[in-house]
Amino acid sequence: MQLALPQLGAHLQKGLRSLYILHGDEPLMQQEAADAIRASARAQGYTERSVHTVSGAHFDWSEVLAAGGSLSLFADKQIVEVRIPSGKPGKEGSTAIQQLVASAQGNDSTLTLVLLPRLDAATRKGAWFGALENGGVSIQIDPVDRNALPQWIAQRLQMQGQSVAAGEEGQRTLQFFADRVEGNLLAAHQEIQKLGLLYPAGELSQAQVESAVVNVARYDVFKLSESVLSGQVARVQRMLDGLQAEGEAAVLVHYTIAEDIRAMKRVKDAMTAGKPLPMALREQRVWGPRERLFERVLPRMSEARLNGLLQAAHQVDGIVKGLKVPDWPTDPWQALQRLAVRFSRFCNVR
Repeated sequence: MQLALPQLGAHLQKGLRSLYILHGDEPLMQQEAADAIRASARAQGYTERSVHTVSGAHFDWSEVLAAGGSLSLFADKQIVEVRIPSGKPGKEGSTAIQQLVASAQGNDSTLTLVLLPRLDAATRKGAWFGALENGGVSIQIDPVDRNALPQWIAQRLQMQGQSVAAGEEGQRTLQFFADRVEGNLLAAHQEIQKLGLLYPAGELSQAQVESAVVNVARYDVFKLSESVLSGQVARVQRMLDGLQAEGEAAVLVHYTIAEDIRAMKRVKDAMTAGKPLPMALREQRVWGPRERLFERVLPRMSEARLNGLLQAAHQVDGIVKGLKVPDWPTDPWQALQRLAVRFSRFCNVR
């Protein structure tokens, strides 16, 4: 059974199931979901808890299987928590998990909680994960989208009795907050808590937020790709500065930008040859959010611009590898800034 994260609270009020699976790459949200399940379980008499972290191929799964069938003299109900940080239980683990699912069915004395990272499509098709989803309640923990982050911050502030000004001023404050914590939801949570300690309940001014919230944003090259294709020039510049400060490899950043340019050119060529856009995107393995962005930009992206971007990407490739190119900065990150901003402006379709 698959359950959306916002539905968890209402689900727990109706009663507990014997098996829960939390999987995703957002630690804060996963921790809060697990805390909610544990709190509900404790309220219903699950007083004992054991935690098993699967580490390496030689993990002893017999301990996990035995834990589900044994209770101490001082507890009638227990929580058995299984953490698999790698998301790869291995062959022995796969068999053990399927046994664990079978033993959890109808077991009113043991609540099993399985914590996993974000899983790729191939892993989710495995027999062990299929058994978990079919036998328990599976909740996928997705990161908060950048566009939704200001609203998420506002909701968290409201939970501790605080708010920002109404209208445009408040939106600017939330955007400032989101810029400082982007990609780091745990830090966002901590900064919100800090505001609760520094200021009383009520409305927060932009000056109060700016003086309290530090720059703890974290970026990754995949989010950079989305920002470039979305035509968010200012955000692209900020993300490149952040990636450089975090020590990201310039060659990886260049590959991400250049691969989007190459993919866009291949799809454009296929369209020119008469293929429908959806078919051309599938053939180039462009899907998900990237597919929607390509669909928005491609019809209005000219061949001349794409050819120019390809040439520019080739030149920046040389700069990143230590070569000097006429009319281009010698610093790799400055060259990446110029390439990314040019591409992003071309993608800024209105």
